[in-house]
Amino acid sequence: MKTVKTFALLLPLLLAFTTRNAQARHAASAFDLLDLARPGLEEVARLHSAGDDAEAAEALLEYFRLRRGIVCPGVVPDSAVISADEQRWADEALDHRFFVHSGYQPSYFYGDDIDWQYWPVRDNELRWQLHRMKWWVPMGKAYRRSGDERYAAEWCAEYLDWIRKNPLTEYDESRIGDWTSADNVYFAWRPLEVSDRLEFQIHQFLYFLPARAFDGEFLMQFLENYHRHAEHIMHHFSASGNHLLFQAQRLLFAGAFFPEFRDAPRWRATGIGILNREMARQVYDDGMQYELDPHYHLESINIFFKALRMMDANGYRGEFPAEYPATIERMIDVHLNCSYPDGSTPLFSDNRRQEKEHYLACYREWAAVFPENGFIRCRATEGREGTNPEYLSRAFRTSGFYVLRNGWDTQATVMILKAGPQGFWHCQPDNGTFEVWHRGRNFLPDSGCYVYGGDSAVLAQRNWFRQTRVHNTLTLDGRNLETTDSKCTRWETAGTTDILTVENPSYEGLTHRRTVWFVDRRFFVIEDVAAGEAAGRVDLHYNLAECDPEEELAAGRVATRFEDGNNLLVQVFGAEKAEPQEGWVSHVYRSRNPRPAYAFSAEKRPGREVRFITVLLPAERSAETIIKAEHRRGTIRVTVDGRKYVLK
Repeated sequence: MKTVKTFALLLPLLLAFTTRNAQARHAASAFDLLDLARPGLEEVARLHSAGDDAEAAEALLEYFRLRRGIVCPGVVPDSAVISADEQRWADEALDHRFFVHSGYQPSYFYGDDIDWQYWPVRDNELRWQLHRMKWWVPMGKAYRRSGDERYAAEWCAEYLDWIRKNPLTEYDESRIGDWTSADNVYFAWRPLEVSDRLEFQIHQFLYFLPARAFDGEFLMQFLENYHRHAEHIMHHFSASGNHLLFQAQRLLFAGAFFPEFRDAPRWRATGIGILNREMARQVYDDGMQYELDPHYHLESINIFFKALRMMDANGYRGEFPAEYPATIERMIDVHLNCSYPDGSTPLFSDNRRQEKEHYLACYREWAAVFPENGFIRCRATEGREGTNPEYLSRAFRTSGFYVLRNGWDTQATVMILKAGPQGFWHCQPDNGTFEVWHRGRNFLPDSGCYVYGGDSAVLAQRNWFRQTRVHNTLTLDGRNLETTDSKCTRWETAGTTDILTVENPSYEGLTHRRTVWFVDRRFFVIEDVAAGEAAGRVDLHYNLAECDPEEELAAGRVATRFEDGNNLLVQVFGAEKAEPQEGWVSHVYRSRNPRPAYAFSAEKRPGREVRFITVLLPAERSAETIIKAEHRRGTIRVTVDGRKYVLK
């Protein structure tokens, strides 16, 4: 514990130094930021007016310690719950081993004299997220749970150290250039990280407020720094996307939780205005967020939802229009439909696996705000209350998400297919890709993303997972799709077999048409047609879950081989050649597993069509299953173990 002892001893010196050299400046500027005419601040105003700013700061601290009626939903300091991981992060932080990113464990040591520019791996996320200080809230929880003042003293020392070493100098995003050589200010003061600190320093404020180290002088610096953050956001909003949503929501948090600031009404009004405007821009009419990424769709739901709940809890609900909560509820409906019965979501785009408890926590919060929604309540209570929808399959046509299912319980079979409009940075060139989930197992998971970006080596790792050929779709000469703008031309769910057809103008001179039949809502037949004047090698790609597969590539046949008997048989007809490919799947950031991957190929001549027929059959004993399929006179004829199906 050498570091914490050193920093704890340095804290009074840091404060004394600040007091001697800048107390008047800090105190005066902090008081000038506040509306001292606000009820409850009379004594603070009197002392400040008399020139006794040190006593005024202590009076202001007492005001905050006794303040009632202003809350941050979900944060109840007196009953703080800390997980084993959070306790470890809090303890490691005492020695300056900081938890920065779950993909980089164990935590890195940032030095006895903290080096806020240390970059152990040239992944941009590692550098950016250092400045989100994810270990500070766990330190606050540890302090409240134990009463151990070491956590508070260390937090205060680190907080002041960060301010001193990361000044807000001139900030011009147009001058960033290459992030790998960008100045520190662009990492420390990137608006997304600034907004993150705006939200979670509210948590830290609540947890550490009773601590001895949290005295009047520290409060002055905290308030001045916090105001600087909010104003920085006001002048450096991102142009669009989820970053802008985060910034608006967190600016709104600042205005709702600290109404004592003179600028608080302006922060709230700005945040609300942006959220209302961007809700209309970023949410399609079917309820999906326009980045077409399940992870960021969920994040966007929670951004809009948290803003609503924060304002509601502090008496500002009326500042939102009626359609605002209605749109949130529609977004939730998309998420619940595009989830599997175990709560997981497809690995499309930059999505990653989340623990079930993460989803359940969201559902419980949503259910409290939308108590009449039986679908949300059913998920929140794991089926004990509420009801699932009467329908099974669902099409979200504008965004291009299609769900074919035969049930809502864990024995169900579900296909989720993605084929929509042009996406944004988090979206991948993957139109037509899909996953199949059966009895608790995802047999054809999308590849995920593995990593975001950094130097050339890190970026190359990201780009591998973005390739079209590592998704369950079709390519020409192995190239990435040139165009992603799919249209749904057929959607039928009235009979016993659900039918979906989507088309994508994938390459110049080549359109990919994919039709899926969910036959008797038991197994899938897929027809893939590559049409147009283009010529070259057409590959149909399938990427299996991690397993030791059975292969009969001469027959276009592969199958999983799990000992529990829950397996999937994949048989492709119409290919001239089938061969294994390099296959990886990334369920979480910076973690990847090898998995079987295959390309089923045929040569395409100008003006001619290439047609593949695939049967995806859940089967316990795939080796004994006999399948035949052919295209004849505009129909697909499939035989499975002697039973014939004619699909039109």
